[in-house]
Parts: sequence; C-alpha cells; structure tokens
Amino acid sequence: MSGLFLVAVPGLEGPLEDEARGLGFDGVRRVAGGVEVDGGLAEAARANVEMRCAVRVLARVAEFRAMHLAQLDKRSKKVAWREWLRDDVPVKVEATCRKSKIYVNKAAVQRVEGGLKAAGVPVSKEAEIVVKVRINDDLCTISLDMTGEALHRRGHKEFVGKAPLRETMAAGFLRVMGFDGTQAVVDPMCGSGTFVLESAEIAAGLIPGRSRTFAFERMAGGADAYLRNKDGQCGASRGTRFFGFDRNDGAIRGARGNAERAGVAELVAFERAAISDLVPPEGVAPGIVMVNPPYGGRIGDRKLLFGLYGALGGVLAEKFGGWRVGIVTSDGGLAKATGLTLEAFGPVDHSGTKVNLYHAQL
Repeated sequence: MSGLFLVAVPGLEGPLEDEARGLGFDGVRRVAGGVEVDGGLAEAARANVEMRCAVRVLARVAEFRAMHLAQLDKRSKKVAWREWLRDDVPVKVEATCRKSKIYVNKAAVQRVEGGLKAAGVPVSKEAEIVVKVRINDDLCTISLDMTGEALHRRGHKEFVGKAPLRETMAAGFLRVMGFDGTQAVVDPMCGSGTFVLESAEIAAGLIPGRSRTFAFERMAGGADAYLRNKDGQCGASRGTRFFGFDRNDGAIRGARGNAERAGVAELVAFERAAISDLVPPEGVAPGIVMVNPPYGGRIGDRKLLFGLYGALGGVLAEKFGGWRVGIVTSDGGLAKATGLTLEAFGPVDHSGTKVNLYHAQL
C-alpha cells in the first residue's frame, strides 16, 4: 500500500486540496479531515517542506481487516516496515479503536509493536517517530507520521502573541481570499504578525519548511529526500507590500524580530497604530485587509468589543475602498457590528473554537 494523507485544519480541507493540486501532486482527493495524494517518501518530503496549509503528513503503509488480536499480530508482521524505518532509530506506537471487535487501544499497540520488533525496528515510548494505528469498523489503517512537530511551527517565529492564529490557518484563509503573492496585505491588529509574514513569504517564494527538521529525515532514505526537496523553491520579491499595525509596542517589536528571522524584513513594515489611525499605505494598489480581532472567547469583554468592531468597519468602509477584507471571528454578532456586508466562510476549528472568515469586497 502506498499513499499520503495530508491532515487539514478542520474546515480548511478545500484550500489544502487547492494547494496540493497547485503543487502538482498526483491523485489529489479531498476526504474527511484532509486530502489524500499518491506518493511515497519523496512526495512526503516535498509535502512537508513546501506545503503551507497542511497540519501534518501521514504515509499510509498498510490497510487490512482485523477481527481479532491474533489477526492483527499476524498482519503487523507482514508490513514492509524496513522500507520506511531504520534499525537504529526507535519508534513508538499509538492506537485508537472505534466500533471494532478489537476495542482495547493498549492491546492493539502491543501487537503492532511485536510486528516492528520482528522486523528489527526498535520500539520506545519516548521515541519521536510515531506509528499511528487506527482501527475503525474492523478496518486497520497503519500510518507513519512523517512530520513530527506540527507544520504550523515553521521554525523561525519565536515571538507569539495572545491567542495566536496558526500559520497553517493563516495560509488557508489567505488562499480563500484569493491571495497569490502579488497583492498588498494589511493587518490592523497584527499581534506577532502571522498574516503579514505568511503573505511576505509566499510573495518571496520562500519554502515554509526551510528552517526546521522533520520526522521523515530519520527514516530510511529520509535525509537524502530532505536535501533534494529543501532547495527546490526559492525566489525574491522587492518592495514593502505587507503591513502590520498594533497598539501594543511589545507586539510590534516581536513581529519585527519574527520578520528578521524569517528573512522577509525588507518586504514588511510593522508600526504601532490604533484602528482610528488606520489608512491605506502610500503608493500601494488596493489589496487585502486580513484581521484576527479579539472576539471575547479568550481575549476581551464581548460587550466592549462591539465598539471595536464598529470602529474597524467604519475605518475600512471610509478609507479602504477597492480593498478586499477578511475578518476572523467566532461571533457573528460582532462581525455584523462592523456595518459591512460580509459573507461567511467556515466554520473552521481554531484550537477548539469554531470561527468563520467574514469577507467582502469594499
């Protein structure tokens, strides 16, 4: 069995599918929770290094019916483990069993561990390489986590603000908004600068995985696959077209530091400013306003936020004619308070909170 499963931010399967097609992967199929593509180690390496919307990449190495533990034990010993895994790098096994005759997770873990040990692959509960076993309706799917730490951790963002938007989600929302790297982007409440930095990196053609390591590098042939893919995409973009504003001095300093580490400092500008002072940057054609304002879940008193949203909508309507606007919030009432005529995309799972992207052409 071969094939990859690209895990999506729940609700952003569409942008992930679009990205996979744009990168030229074969056999792209949107399914519940993500996107399937054809391929093996080389394609898994490229997906990890180049994709912005994927949360993680799983390689599906086996799928079979398992009605009892003896059957799982036998089939686990037939998996071609050594095509993927090394005898000097330990792995750990995680299992979930649902609606199946095999219903004890721990027992499933032990049987698959037996198959790995029989193939000469060491097993350790502290290992960083993870074998994922899923038994659902007696169908056992065995996958390897090719990613390790989730892909929103690009490796160059040290400062993180309050209730941050993850990079994978920001990339998905930018794709929904039609961003292709040519438009200017303004974030009036930028925090650590996620929307601004992600936009600048896309415009510069910088691969998202350039500053980090991945689990597949410690698999059979993984280091070579990484080196082949790491340098496969890089470009340049001139001129400041990505702007972040925030009332918090610490956020602005942190965002500037993030931009330096990401290598996009020349493309971005971060300045301290209140919503009431917001104006379109000079000499820049109308582009996209992206904002993830507080919505009273973890930050802010909801009653006080109506004024904030009203002020934001007023400034955008008055000064940003011709721009597209995208507002991320879990609260439709607050979105309505902007006074703008907004369409909703979503819901999308933001760390357990359901949010929508409210968007409009001004």
